[in-house]
Amino acid sequence: MKTRGFTLAILVLLSLSCFAQESGKRLGIELNSGVSLATKKMDGTTLNPGFGFEGILHYRFMPHLGIYAGWGWNRLGADKSFAGNDVSFEETGYVFGLNFKHPLGTSKLAYYVRAGGLYNHIETENANGDIINDTKHGFGYQFAGGIDINLGKNWSLSPGVKFNSLSRDAEFERVPKKFDYQYISVRMGFLKKF
Repeated sequence: MKTRGFTLAILVLLSLSCFAQESGKRLGIELNSGVSLATKKMDGTTLNPGFGFEGILHYRFMPHLGIYAGWGWNRLGADKSFAGNDVSFEETGYVFGLNFKHPLGTSKLAYYVRAGGLYNHIETENANGDIINDTKHGFGYQFAGGIDINLGKNWSLSPGVKFNSLSRDAEFERVPKKFDYQYISVRMGFLKKF
């Protein structure tokens, strides 16, 4: 009888500790922004450093694993290109994927790794800001990683690096073009957990 009581007490304590691990906030909203650098030429065009931002909604469904989805924008300009002089190529659309976050010991730091998809399009704008081409939406991919710094009161600072890749077809003056829009971005974000 004592063995059953002891076993029951151990099971209850283990159950409570499992619930305690799950008591953390599961939902979060992140806003991040930063500098972007092209990793290759786009149809022979050298792209200048640019800028972008994302708004992301996170949902954690396991202790260290969650999903994310959101919207992003990134702009890379070019002084000279097949589309003319002083143009910009703006990638806009949706991001979604898996997010793995794990604490670093007992510190307020955690590292995160993300892998996901994109459903974006690329708009080409002239020097006046007029859209001269739109590739329409298509799928690409994204990888990201960084550090989550707990600031307290369910706020985190999340510096990181991400890589986006999107290939789309376009046409300029009836000449087909292949846009391989690839860049690395150094980002700084703020995350609020609910």
